[in-house]
Parts: sequence; structure tokens; C-alpha cells
Amino acid sequence: MADADDREALRRALAGVEPLAKPRRQPLRPPAPPPVPAQTRRDERAALAESIAGPLSVDDALDTGVELSYLRDGVSRQVLRRLRRGHWVVQDGLDLHGMNRVEAAEQVAAFVRAAAARGLRCVRIVHGKGLGSKNREPVLKGKLRAWLTPRDEVLAYCQAPAAEGGSGALLVLLKPR
Repeated sequence: MADADDREALRRALAGVEPLAKPRRQPLRPPAPPPVPAQTRRDERAALAESIAGPLSVDDALDTGVELSYLRDGVSRQVLRRLRRGHWVVQDGLDLHGMNRVEAAEQVAAFVRAAAARGLRCVRIVHGKGLGSKNREPVLKGKLRAWLTPRDEVLAYCQAPAAEGGSGALLVLLKPR
């Protein structure tokens, strides 16, 4: 009996109530898949091929004279040797693919300044191998020497090992904070 009374009381309480209209919202779409890093994959394949066909040792690579490297005056050559051999872990990176000289110069300056301010020691700058440029020559590779050498934050830089981008990237060692 109590159940019947409760039901009747509920029916009377809800007598003037109308159901809510259905919402006009559209359901959320799933997020788009991440973009395919086609240039990165091409660079990695080229770096792998270069590591297989390239010089046998770090010293042989240095003898070719095409490697971009720098060591600030007063810094031991051992520092550059350690940088080449991966003594420091790469803590951040900048990819210059698709940038013109002006954009790249601004990005490099801002990146190095920010990395030094954050207390990072080793960073990678990917400049590319020039495969998409006129004469298939790396344009930004030569510019990096002029952009990095005068910066007080930079102690040394050298070509990255094949696994880190090879001749299409630089490892840059920054001053400790």
C-alpha cells in the first residue's frame, strides 16, 4: 500500500512537468592524428645510410674537413671530443627545416638564449643537409658558424652523431649557469 501511495504522490507532484528539449550540441570529434614527420624520417634514413657508408671513426670524419665544429679559446680540446662522443645528454632541440635565413637566425638566437637561461648544457640544432635547396647544398649549415661563434653562451659545437642527425645537425655545448 505504501508503494502505491508513494507512486500516486509522485505522479501528482510531476503533473505539470514537461521533459527537457534535446540539446542541439554536436558530439566532439576525436582529435586528428598527429602529423607524419616526413622530413625527419628522410633525415633519419639519410643519417643511417651515411653512418653505414661514412668514415669509420670520429678521427676519420674530422680528417674530411667538412664537419662544422668550434671550440671557444681557453676550453680544453677534451671538451669537444666528449661532445662528439655523446658525453652530454641532448636536453632540447631546434629544427630549422623550412625556415629562411632571417627566420632561422632569429630562432637560433632566441633558442640559445632561452636554453642558457633554463640552465641547459647540451642542445641540438637541426639545420638540414640541403637536399631540398638549390644546388643541394646546406644553406643554414654555414650560417650557423656566424650565428653561434660570437655568442657568449656557446662553449663548443660539433656535428651531431649519425643517430642524432649526422651532418644535418649540430650539438651545441652551453656554459654552465
